[in-house]
Amino acid sequence: MRRSISAQHGRARRRLVASLTGLLALSSALTATPASAESIPERGTAYMGMGIMAHDGMAAGPDGSPPTTRAVHTEGVDVSSHQREVAWSTLWSNGVTWAYTKATEGTSYRNPYFDQQYGGAHDTGMIRGAYHFATPDSGSGTAQADYFVDHGGGWSGDGRTLPGALDIEWNPYGDSCYGKSKSGMVSWIRDFLNRYRSRTGRDAVVYTSTSWWSSCTGDYTGFGSNPLWVARYASTVGELPAGWSSYTMWQYTSSGQTVGDHDKFNGSADTLRQFADD
Repeated sequence: MRRSISAQHGRARRRLVASLTGLLALSSALTATPASAESIPERGTAYMGMGIMAHDGMAAGPDGSPPTTRAVHTEGVDVSSHQREVAWSTLWSNGVTWAYTKATEGTSYRNPYFDQQYGGAHDTGMIRGAYHFATPDSGSGTAQADYFVDHGGGWSGDGRTLPGALDIEWNPYGDSCYGKSKSGMVSWIRDFLNRYRSRTGRDAVVYTSTSWWSSCTGDYTGFGSNPLWVARYASTVGELPAGWSSYTMWQYTSSGQTVGDHDKFNGSADTLRQFADD
């Protein structure tokens, strides 16, 4: 009889412990913040190459020094609000002759440091341009091209202004392809490029990586007439995105001197000036 009562008490204790464990687990689940939510940055904080580093990383990445190559290249940098006030004179004295500044993102964000960064590069003597960080899930390609042109992304034939660049890469805020099908992404890019051309008379530069282009456009080949700015952090430029047989610019590192992102224009300083003036 005592063994029966003891067994009953044991079963009751086990049920109580199980119930308490379940309640603690439920409480923890209700109060915990999802890890994925913690890692999602605030809209507007994206910058050129942010998604590239997260998804592609360094392919035999350099230490920030220029890649060893026999081709003629001209050194450049790209900046955003993360750099705040840029030491343009230091960059200039180290051989940097051109720069791109993030102007806009989506249809509501404008880089609060754009004017001083864009103007600072020009005042130092650099040829400079502006770029737009594309978020195809937050507005049409046409609307984002208009916003870009209206907020710093225009072009003038003064020999010192580079055509605007479309930064289209891995989405730092969620789905890699911004929730779009491959054909939907191609249509979005086409709308942006066509609108930019109609507004400025220049073909926008397309900044992207080969891996993203393959994943999100299905290796679409129809934009080869636009200048290509390829992102690959390595000692060689590697395979280009489908549709291009050559590149105009190459972002080769995110750990360069003074400013992290350093780039190469595929040509001499004279060719760079011609590109700005076309």
